Amino acid sequence: MQENYPQKPGLDFILKQAFFYWNKTLLYQILFTIIYGTIFFAVSFYILQRFGIYEQYSAALTEYSEVGIDGFEKLNEDFAAIRSTENFAYALYGLMAVSAFLYPLNLGFFQIFKKIDMKEEIGIRDLFVGYNGLNFFRYVSYFVFWYLICEILKITVILPLFWIMITILVGPLMFFHNKSTFEAISLNWKAFKMYFIEILVCTIVAVLFKYIGFALFFVGALLTFPFWNAMIYSLYKTIFNEKS
Repeated sequence: MQENYPQKPGLDFILKQAFFYWNKTLLYQILFTIIYGTIFFAVSFYILQRFGIYEQYSAALTEYSEVGIDGFEKLNEDFAAIRSTENFAYALYGLMAVSAFLYPLNLGFFQIFKKIDMKEEIGIRDLFVGYNGLNFFRYVSYFVFWYLICEILKITVILPLFWIMITILVGPLMFFHNKSTFEAISLNWKAFKMYFIEILVCTIVAVLFKYIGFALFFVGALLTFPFWNAMIYSLYKTIFNEKS
């Protein structure tokens, strides 16, 4: 691969390109959200029940509903006590595991967007390309690494956003060019320093648009939740001039 940084494109071009890919794949966006949401919530519910976290939170909320606003401080104390237990830590590991398993589903969109560029026929099987072969374990390992670092940085407000921006292009770099995690992060870092404003604005827009559907009674999330992948691909395609 040649990393080629041409004259900076305008933000409007990157955003329009992202919305173009998103609009062209609306049916796949819905399918992605249904598959992702069904597996994630079903497994998460099982995990929370398995370790007794669901019952503990339900009991705390039931007590609060009976007491009213005067029990808010007690509710916070109960939540803090639940979060300090060993079972809660195990539950978090379980949630991380299911998130890691679902991460390669995002990479299928990169294949779909690339096929749109090449004017090739796309199909449902393209959505699951991230699960093919041993690369599946590479993608899962990367997500676990990314997730753990993000959890550590959560003690601050700015650093998680910074971590997202310096890893936003890692997925397509690993997927299209078989780069290792640290090779991809290194290339992402170089792009980040040159395209800071573009990456910052696109990250904020993608995050806001991704979750805005949940504000529309969750129905809108069927379309907006996977938008993040279209923004990532638009940035990747614009910044990295791929030579085969």
